[in-house]
Amino acid sequence: MRAAFVAVVAIVFGVSVAEASHLAEQPKKHRIVYHLDEASIDKTKFALGNLENHVKGVGGIANVEAMELVVHGPALRHFVTVGMDQGVKEALERLQAQGLVLGACGNTMRGLSITLDQLPRGATPLPQGGVVRIMELQERGYVYIRP
Repeated sequence: MRAAFVAVVAIVFGVSVAEASHLAEQPKKHRIVYHLDEASIDKTKFALGNLENHVKGVGGIANVEAMELVVHGPALRHFVTVGMDQGVKEALERLQAQGLVLGACGNTMRGLSITLDQLPRGATPLPQGGVVRIMELQERGYVYIRP
C-alpha cells in the first residue's frame, strides 16, 4: 500500500519512483567495500570519485558505518606516496578523513616490493590478501562495489 502511495505521489509531483522510494526510507548505516585492481590511473581516480559520490548519495558520512577500499595488483602502484598523482592523493585524504580504510594486498606488496612505509598514512596491510579481505567483508554484510 505504501509503495503504491509513493508511486502516485511520484507521478503527481514529477519525481521518479526510484527517487521517491529512496527519500521515503529512513537513512541506514551502510558498510561498503570497493575493489580496485586495474593499472589505469584513470580507473583509480574514477573509483575514488565513486566513493565520494557514494557517501554523498547515501546522505553523507553519518549514514556510513564503514567503508574500505581494497587495492591489489597493479592498482597498488598508484598509492605509493613517492610520485603519487596529486588528484589521487587529495581524494584519498578527503575520504580517509571521513573514515575510509585503505587496504593494501599483502601478496601484491610482496610481489611489487612495496613496503607499508611507502604507502599513505593509515594504509592497512592485508597479509591474507586483498581478495580474501573482500570475501571476509562480504561475509560480514558489506556491499561489494567494483567500479
